[in-house]
Amino acid sequence: MIEEHDHEYRTGLGTDIHRLVEGRKLMLGGVLVPYPAGLLGHSDGDVAMHAVIDALLGASAMGDIGTLFPDTEEKWKNADSKGLLLDVKEGIEKKRWTIVNIDLTIHAEQPRLEPFKGQMKRCIASLLGMDFTAVNVKAKTNEGFGEIGSGEAISATAIVLLRKKIKRSL
Repeated sequence: MIEEHDHEYRTGLGTDIHRLVEGRKLMLGGVLVPYPAGLLGHSDGDVAMHAVIDALLGASAMGDIGTLFPDTEEKWKNADSKGLLLDVKEGIEKKRWTIVNIDLTIHAEQPRLEPFKGQMKRCIASLLGMDFTAVNVKAKTNEGFGEIGSGEAISATAIVLLRKKIKRSL
């Protein structure tokens, strides 16, 4: 019997938004960004990591971040989102998925994120064991509109592509 290998592909989309508050560190894409306010959340509030996590969970049909890491559980209080991402990576690897690429957009009026995008790319790629060039990080403002434009919140959107090798018998 001859076996031929094909691939199955899936995309996933993740979004998150958190309010900016004083007295918290601003974590974005696994990077500490110097700023006088941080994101309010049960964990570290890293909207960029949360969007990537939700995109990975969606593509692998493993649910969503709120189900996997509920804010009703004390063990996730102030959790480092890098650890949450590693847990999700383990889950998708058990299902034999490979991450092809990640495209992440962070919406923030302030702080300006240009100086931190490369660090975020390196952090995400390193955690997931990916090539640096397979991760893209973009930063956008809301041109003064809405809660993001007024500096009350930061949001993020991520899309991922997963690939799995499947065998066909000929």
